Amino acid sequence: MANSPQARKRARQAEKHRQRNAAQRSTLRTAIKKVLKALRAGDKAAADAAYQAAVPIIDRAAGKGLIHANKAARHKSRLNARLKAAG
Repeated sequence: MANSPQARKRARQAEKHRQRNAAQRSTLRTAIKKVLKALRAGDKAAADAAYQAAVPIIDRAAGKGLIHANKAARHKSRLNARLKAAG
């Protein structure tokens, strides 16, 4: 365990950041899965709506450094390609 006061504080901060990152990562993954689920169900309208909701979540995750900008672009590109192929 951390001994110095600043090390104890950093440990507290790291735990808070870990929990916040985990929650944001979960939100990101859920948003992506909603698009894929709608596509598998064949519901183009729901998939479009889910995609429109997922894009800002993906961009926010990249902006906060949760995921790399290229990973965000890759997710958006692949989801959009699947949408176009479905329609």
